[in-house]
Amino acid sequence: MPEPVSPPAPAAPIPSHAELFFAFFKITLSGFGGTLPWTRRMFVEEKRWMTDNEFNNVYALCQFLPGPNIVNLTTVFGSRMRGPTGAMAAWAGFLLLPFCMMIAVGLLYERYGDVDVARRLLSGIAPAAAGLIVATVAKMATPMFARFGPAPFVIVGTAFAIGVMRWPLLWVLAALVPVSIALTWWRRR
Repeated sequence: MPEPVSPPAPAAPIPSHAELFFAFFKITLSGFGGTLPWTRRMFVEEKRWMTDNEFNNVYALCQFLPGPNIVNLTTVFGSRMRGPTGAMAAWAGFLLLPFCMMIAVGLLYERYGDVDVARRLLSGIAPAAAGLIVATVAKMATPMFARFGPAPFVIVGTAFAIGVMRWPLLWVLAALVPVSIALTWWRRR
């Protein structure tokens, strides 16, 4: 049974530059295998800086921007809260720790990557990351099902086209974005 949708967020104070930096730093400490679940939890459920719908809308925008979606989300959110300097604070908090860790892990992998234990550890991480993604999709989809009648069809169509048919993402988006817009327009008229 899906978890209930978070209640509407009361007006939360705008985070300072330091709060932005440390919020994203904390997310990267927790977010091995993907930070989207932790970002959503912190912004929507813990800090209440955004509502479910705001988060979904900003994340949808970030899907279309070039670059990694979560880095785009970091930049958009920081900018929305504190302008360009907020974007830089959020971005630095989000990328500083992973950058340092990846350098260290890369050096360790270069030296010990052929060891059997290391290969087994790395192969066990993938299912955990996939589970986090599935859980986040379920949480993000819940408010969309309540808000948009045609959303389930667009979501299922997108998953089928990309996941089963293996069609290119760009072509799927080019086909389904107009369908989604048309269905939403039709429902709201």
